[in-house]
Order: sequence, then structure tokens, then C-alpha cells
Amino acid sequence: MKQREFPTVFVTRKAELALQSGHPWVYDGEVIRAERCADGGLCDICSEKGRYLGTGFFNSHSRIRLRALSRSANDRFDESFWERRIRYAWEYRKTVMGKDIDCCRVIFGESDFFPGLTVDRFSDVLVAQTLSLGIEKQKGVIFPLLYRILTEDGQQLRGIYERNDVAIRELEGMEQGKGFFPLAGIPQPDVAVTEIVENGIRYEVDFENGQKTGFFLDQKYNRLAAAKLAQGRRVLDCFTHTGSFALNAAMGGAAHVRAVDISEDAVRLARKNACLNGLDRRMSFAAANVFDLLPQMGREEGFDFIILDPPAFTKSRKTVDSAARGYKEINLRAMKLLPRGGYLATCSCSHFMTEEKFIGVLREAAADAHVQLRQIEARQQAPDHPILWNVPETNYLKFLLFQVV
Repeated sequence: MKQREFPTVFVTRKAELALQSGHPWVYDGEVIRAERCADGGLCDICSEKGRYLGTGFFNSHSRIRLRALSRSANDRFDESFWERRIRYAWEYRKTVMGKDIDCCRVIFGESDFFPGLTVDRFSDVLVAQTLSLGIEKQKGVIFPLLYRILTEDGQQLRGIYERNDVAIRELEGMEQGKGFFPLAGIPQPDVAVTEIVENGIRYEVDFENGQKTGFFLDQKYNRLAAAKLAQGRRVLDCFTHTGSFALNAAMGGAAHVRAVDISEDAVRLARKNACLNGLDRRMSFAAANVFDLLPQMGREEGFDFIILDPPAFTKSRKTVDSAARGYKEINLRAMKLLPRGGYLATCSCSHFMTEEKFIGVLREAAADAHVQLRQIEARQQAPDHPILWNVPETNYLKFLLFQVV
């Protein structure tokens, strides 16, 4: 084997098998020894016997000690390497998103072979979140390339905004923060709000203060699926956030939509979005805790379609059982509230709440509510959030539509 420019990390047989199967992560307990590896720097990953397994980012601060970037010993991790990766991701979006390319996820971390990087496009702004130290050290190369490749392809952009105000960065030894990334020759925008159009509906997106990167793009086509059932119905949208499911239902012809969220700010923005689309006369809004609200409601309220789009109730395996109780509670209450023949849209956005576990929870809720569920459709995240089969963490969103009979 020719002399390599990177230091070497030797890993256990367990890590070797995982890397060979296509999973890019090596955990701290799977490292046998590391030779002069700098945090955030590149290193070669080898088996205990010295077999080359790939090259990736090292970080002694992180439980994910190594994030494999390439399995080719011939790769040179220069500007051309990152340009190829960006073009590959962008061409994929153009293929699978078509006319929806102006509002989509451009880079989805490990699924696009950018470990720890998320980039969402909201019309004229890219919003990036960097969760790995290796990518953090490369963003001075990656972000200008990303801006150049998209603008040269005719996309109108005014900047890249970083949403790095997340505690998980501290586990990687990075500081939190947010703001526009400086691009040479591009003036810094002075407004962190933009307007997008999704499924024909206009939204104001506050990408400085909104949740995650400012707007949840992964439910784009699930919202359309729910809207198809809304014609003439009275809809209750729980955990509405910016009102996206509620607005799709109203646009789909619902007789009335009530949108509920625990956050007063979210409700204000949802109401504003309703007015923006001229749908406010058929909608009402409430700031309330759904867990408190659903038990207080009765069938006399007249809702015959309930949408449950809660935040992730669990972000680790340790809290899955507690999360399952939460999912069961809201689904049980919704099933009891609906008349026979009513409709239920329900979902989970936690990777740890697997499809099997989630379906089990729904079965238990239906049994306790003394109803049967007639499945209409089972869906996942939109294709701009591609699922890489060898990386289970990329498969996280479960969305199911039922008739309650």
C-alpha cells in the first residue's frame, strides 16, 4: 500500500462490518487506536489487521468518533471532490422534485454523503445546519461552491444562512450561533424572512427564529394527500406549527379547519399565513396543549377529520417507551373523538420510533378506542429527503391515513 497523507485509525471488527455494509459512523467504543488524528481532520480508517476501509472525519469530542466520507483510496478531498458531491445532490433534486425545486432540501446529510450537513432551500435563501466538526472545517469550501453551482444553474439566491443554534453542536466541540455566511462579492442580506410557495400555498418563513431551519419540508406531499380527503369536512389540525397541514386542508375545500399549537408564536404565524392565502374565513386558531385539549373535546364539536403531526417525542432509544405512551394517548383521543367513517392522519418523525413500533401503538389505541382502522395510505418523507437503505437513521418519517370504522 502506498504512503498515505492522512493519519490512521484502527477500528474493531464490529465497526469494520458496519462500514463495509455502507453505514458511515464509527462510535468511540469501536476505535482501537488513533494515530495523531486532529479533531475535524481527515483520517484513514483501517481494520485491526490494517485493511483500508475508507477515509473520514475524526472527532475525539463526539460519541460518533468517525464519519466516513469515502471508501475510495483514490479520492482527493479537494475543491473538485466537493463540487462533484454538490452537483450530484443538486441533479438528484432536479430529477425527483421537478417544478418544486425552488423549495426543497438540497443536502440531506449522510444520504447525500455530507455527514452532519443539512441545507434547505426556501425560495431565494439557502439555510444550512452543520452538526459535524469535519464539515464545519470544510464549509469555507463547500458553501461558496454550493452558491455558485446553483446560481450558475439559473437559481436566484440572495445568500446562505446558518442555523447553528442547536445544543448538539456542543457535543462535537463547536459553538452555537446563527447568521448569514459571508460570500465573497455578495452583499449580506439584512432580512431573515422570505416567502415560499408550496403546493400552491404561500408561507412567510422566518428562517432566523423558526424551528429547525425555519419550515418543515419533509411533509410536502403528505400534506397534499391529506388535502384530498378534506373536501367538505370539519378538520382539526393538531400541532399545526406554521399551519401547513391546516392550510392544505382549507385549500382542499374543507368546510372549516381548526388549527392548534402550544406555541403562541406558531399560532400567530399560522394565522398570518391563512390571511396571506385568503383562507382565514374558513379557519380558526387556538394556542393550547393538545394533550389537555383532546380529552376536553366531544363529538358534538363535529370534527370528522383529525390530523396529528406532533414533534418527535423521542430522540434516543432510552425514551422510546415514554414516547410510545404519548403517541398512544393522542391517537386514542383522536379515534374516540371521530365519528365512525371519519378520517385520521397521523405521523411520527422520530427515527427511534420505528414503523413497527408506531404501527403497534396505533393498533393498541384502536383496540382501546373500540374502533377499526381502514388504511388508506402509508407514506414517508418527500424524495428530497432520500432514505439510504444502509443508514437506518435516514428513514425517520411515518405518515398514515386511515378511515375510522
